[in-house]
Amino acid sequence: MDVTALEHLPTPLLLVRLDRVRANLARMEELLAAHGGLARWRPHVKTAKVPQVLDLLLDRGLRRFKCATTREARVLLELAERRGASIDLLVAFAHRGANLARVVELAQRHPRQRVSMLSEDAAHARSLREHSLGVFIDLDPHMGRSGIALDQRARIREVALAAETALRGWHAYEGHVRAPTAPQRRAACAPLFDALADLALSLGSREHETITSGTPTFVEALEHRGLAALQHSISPGIVVYWDHNSAALGLAGFRCAASVLTRVISRPRSDRVTVDAGSKSIDASVSDPCVQVAGRPELVATRPSEEHLPLDVRSLAPPQLGDLLELEPRHVCPMVNLAERCALLEGERLLTIASVCARAHGD
Repeated sequence: MDVTALEHLPTPLLLVRLDRVRANLARMEELLAAHGGLARWRPHVKTAKVPQVLDLLLDRGLRRFKCATTREARVLLELAERRGASIDLLVAFAHRGANLARVVELAQRHPRQRVSMLSEDAAHARSLREHSLGVFIDLDPHMGRSGIALDQRARIREVALAAETALRGWHAYEGHVRAPTAPQRRAACAPLFDALADLALSLGSREHETITSGTPTFVEALEHRGLAALQHSISPGIVVYWDHNSAALGLAGFRCAASVLTRVISRPRSDRVTVDAGSKSIDASVSDPCVQVAGRPELVATRPSEEHLPLDVRSLAPPQLGDLLELEPRHVCPMVNLAERCALLEGERLLTIASVCARAHGD
């Protein structure tokens, strides 16, 4: 870390290394090369959130995306318009009320962009069609969070009929499958993917897209023969920045591209220091340690409070008061969402301070 470039910046501060983002995108392209290339990837932008990073996705030729919030949708659609690009955006959330009205407004404001939404209800799907939005039917692969259970064919057919020509395809997120090894994940996913492929062939047609898989199981989805016979796409977003939860899955070739710059502000005892990045800067909801200190394995994070993160020092050379450290996340998505701005780096060179425009809610 080039301390001289960062020492005058306030902490805690989100850091985004654009060179590592590009390397992670290149690694995704390598993994996808044997499975149809980047056409198989519809990244979820809930992780990226920074326009300069979304620019890198567009630079790579990606034109199909997922998002969850209306703010994410607005930022991405506005960016595509500024670039003169036409994108295909799935709002992967069955919004209703004011949020649905906002998505309809955004779609109408950007007619050259293709906008769709998830639905699990016939009346909702009919409303999406009437507002000229595409419809992806949300299916529940035994996760129990949202969507229609895969075996409820009558209900799925009812929603598909209500969508009529607005039906774009099927969406199933197997986010509960997080077994530690690839063979275990493959075994857990196989019956889910089998059922999904059978449903897509039985109720849909070849032009309908089938969307699955975040970071933990996208490799297993790419290797599934039944899905490969469909117009199938995966939608991991964490791969853009990477984190230590994802690294534990055994996927090689990615590096943490987002971290939090923090400063040592206390040394309450000889074997502990405290930094100024607490739960308002890093995701404290994951199990401890919630971060790793880059390049300093002898510093082990304990449970953070709102503005403080104590680090146990397991060496005879503790950091000094005022030293800068870099915290790499166990779970990157909430960490990015907590930041209003970030420092963009190229290698160790500070480029600029940028806004995390797609964070939070409120649009």
